[in-house]
Amino acid sequence: MTWSAKQYTMFEQQRTRPVRDLVAAIPNSDVKTAVDLGCGPGNSTEVLAERFPQAHVIGMDSSDDMLIDARKRLPELSFELADIGAWSPAQKFDVILANASLQWVPNHSTLYPHLVNQLTPGGTLAVQTPDNLDEPAHRLAREVAAEGPWSAKLGTVKHNERYAASYYYELLSKHCAAVDVWRTTYLHPLADHGAVVEWFKGTGLRPFLAPLTDGEKAAFLQEYQARIAQAYPALADGTVLLPFPRLFIIATR
Repeated sequence: MTWSAKQYTMFEQQRTRPVRDLVAAIPNSDVKTAVDLGCGPGNSTEVLAERFPQAHVIGMDSSDDMLIDARKRLPELSFELADIGAWSPAQKFDVILANASLQWVPNHSTLYPHLVNQLTPGGTLAVQTPDNLDEPAHRLAREVAAEGPWSAKLGTVKHNERYAASYYYELLSKHCAAVDVWRTTYLHPLADHGAVVEWFKGTGLRPFLAPLTDGEKAAFLQEYQARIAQAYPALADGTVLLPFPRLFIIATR
């Protein structure tokens, strides 16, 4: 299953807004080292570097395609190919940013404490994850996968389990001096229902589309868009407001 920087950045403005809100909430001021885990095409790394211009900032991602775009965007910064689940750096960081990336990594009960352990004393872990698996966009994807002629291919496809804010608060409070958790629902104005489909092609639909042939993908997306049109009524000018809940965590060691 590969990532496409081009597909992801189709909605860069909307995707970057949550990380701006997240980074603005980081309480640290004297930051010498910072890392962006799952940096994608570099939009989140850019926000991090702008907030802490005095820091040595690096970006990490598991996708070569994403890193190519990130290096073009920010040639003055360092970017590395790495798997978050296996990440064990030689140095500690004052800030670890993970924007819309940890939901793709399993075993949060051990992952989050492990990331906290990579912080310097007083350092901060800043996390934003989509909290939308119960939203129509995801529910309809599961329904189309289960009801179509491709159901046998997609029977085992599922997203990693996500947990309530209370789970992360309780988990991180055992390892941190302060934990702040909040949830925000953004209403992203998209041009039409086709744009909603394009949005999720870059993220949530990827596991469902990856096993399919080109013909199956086209049929899947056609059926998915028809159901999206019913679930998200367009405004008078055709605009579709996409509700997108996101979970935010600021955990200071």
